[in-house]
Amino acid sequence: MIPTKTARRVAAVLAVPALLITAACGSDSKDDAAPKNSDPVAKVSGKFGAEPKIEIAKDAKVSDKVVASDVSTGDGAEVKKGDIVRLDFAGNIEALGSTWAQRQGADPKAPRAQVVQEVGTQGQMLPTKVADALTGHKVGSRVQVEGTAEAIVGEQLNPQSGIKPTDPLVWVVDIVNAKKVDKKGEVKGVQAASEAGMPEVKAASQKAATITIPKGEKAPKDLKEQVLVKGDGAAVKAGEGLVVQYTGVKWEDGKKFDSSWDHGGASAFPIGVGGVIQGWDKGLVGKKVGDRVLLTIPPNQAYGADPSNQLAKNNLVFVVDILGTV
Repeated sequence: MIPTKTARRVAAVLAVPALLITAACGSDSKDDAAPKNSDPVAKVSGKFGAEPKIEIAKDAKVSDKVVASDVSTGDGAEVKKGDIVRLDFAGNIEALGSTWAQRQGADPKAPRAQVVQEVGTQGQMLPTKVADALTGHKVGSRVQVEGTAEAIVGEQLNPQSGIKPTDPLVWVVDIVNAKKVDKKGEVKGVQAASEAGMPEVKAASQKAATITIPKGEKAPKDLKEQVLVKGDGAAVKAGEGLVVQYTGVKWEDGKKFDSSWDHGGASAFPIGVGGVIQGWDKGLVGKKVGDRVLLTIPPNQAYGADPSNQLAKNNLVFVVDILGTV
């Protein structure tokens, strides 16, 4: 159970558009990529960083391959497969979603919730083929990705969406940042002893941390945090993509419910924008790259608002290694 608000394996703030797809995005076809210089059909206007306007004729026929082209070209590093990217996006129909859509109750002055996704990995916010189409494009670019629903979503197109396989789908993606991540990365340094009343942590190299709940101690009623290893990197800012190794256990029985080490290593999440549980947003923004942080989180700052969640009543304990930001 990763610390996203939806408690699912999506490293994004927005929900996957359920009306569009029935499962993880993408198809099994390997011969589905068109050259980047294929002519796009949709007309896109607007500057990088601002919500784009997407115009497409009703009778337009897009390629039956995935077409990716720069609307504007940035001067940053080229995106490579396996990179973690932070991005904004909008689609030509509502079902595709948009990071510019104002979330209800959100502070208009707060950083916008952007998507943090690994290029080349299935089942995240953007369809796999859309994310993969960013490979070779530069950070700072606005990229237009289009194709038929069949070309982009394939057999996973939800028939209840009302979208036909031949319908044109268009995503406009602003590549805000990209970074190669060491999946086996971990924090180095001398670890401090846990404070009185806090769980004990043993962090063996390349393994999930062992977290021992203190006997006879009640879980703290409020969020508690302790930096076990002090890093010397930059402070984490709200709105960034946070790259971490983490392990989580329940205070009540000490049992592990998840660890990044159990599913491939380092993970990335948007931080400080409501995309993860409140205890992470409050406890990790402001910490430094290279820190190892111990968090104890009460239900009202974890999954307590969702009675159907299996962790709704639990106090959670996390050990988080902050590896970097994107």
